[in-house]
Amino acid sequence: MSVKINLKQQALSLTKSHAYRKAYTDATFLSRNELRPVRLQLELLKTEMALSESGITSTVVVFGSARIWSQEESGVRLGALQKLVRKNPKNLVLKARLATAKKLVPAAKYYEEARKFARLVSEQGSLGGNKLIIVTGGGPGIMEAANRGAYEAGAKSVGLNITLPQEQGPNSYVSPEFCFRFHYFAVRKMHFVMRARALVAFPGGFGTMDELFEVLTLVQTGKKRRLPIILFGRKYWNDVVNFRNMAKWGYISYEDLDLFKFADTAEEAWKIIVDFYMRHNITGKTHNNPGSEKIN
Repeated sequence: MSVKINLKQQALSLTKSHAYRKAYTDATFLSRNELRPVRLQLELLKTEMALSESGITSTVVVFGSARIWSQEESGVRLGALQKLVRKNPKNLVLKARLATAKKLVPAAKYYEEARKFARLVSEQGSLGGNKLIIVTGGGPGIMEAANRGAYEAGAKSVGLNITLPQEQGPNSYVSPEFCFRFHYFAVRKMHFVMRARALVAFPGGFGTMDELFEVLTLVQTGKKRRLPIILFGRKYWNDVVNFRNMAKWGYISYEDLDLFKFADTAEEAWKIIVDFYMRHNITGKTHNNPGSEKIN
């Protein structure tokens, strides 16, 4: 017994089928494990093309904790937690969060310094005619402070946000056209470094350490040309990481200790950058390969 087929209906259903979708519009197909190399390339190219087309060749990267807030915000958060603990005095999780919040209140000074530093760079920063642009991870805390400083100076800034299990969005001060979102840490790291003319690491945790040591390793091994690497907050860094002991044990050279400098104020950090480029007489002319200036 033959079955009647509505050919017009059949043709319409075929055009709506999964297989009929064009490959580059098929999110399910692009999400397959086999397509990971393509996704990596797309993540690299999207940001690369946007920055290149906007003429951004020289950046100052600011890292630091997402847990450091402005003085005002710190007070608000602390007050809210104190109220919650008073209502739930036996809640150990809330008590631990309150204890952490209290520890971080003095760190609000770093928020203000990061904000001031980014404003200085945005107002005064250029290298051989190329304007220095602030780049952060695009999130809260120190990242927000740096993007905010650039915003207050009337300058553009870049935010390289990333998708995390504990969902976080971009801070409000990133320039909309330079607010990027990544899935892969590796590609994000490349964009932090490719155009970097200086790196400033404020106090932070694993993420800050990860980015800092990545850049130190690239410079130490010659994969990245020498650039100013500044550890902001001498007391914090000397307490948390004993770099000199690494050299004492022989795992780095004492000369490697010259790869970075310490700063405690925005002005001091900016002066380190200015002095570095004056000392090395680098013009900062645009190259096909960003970050390729030779330092003798």
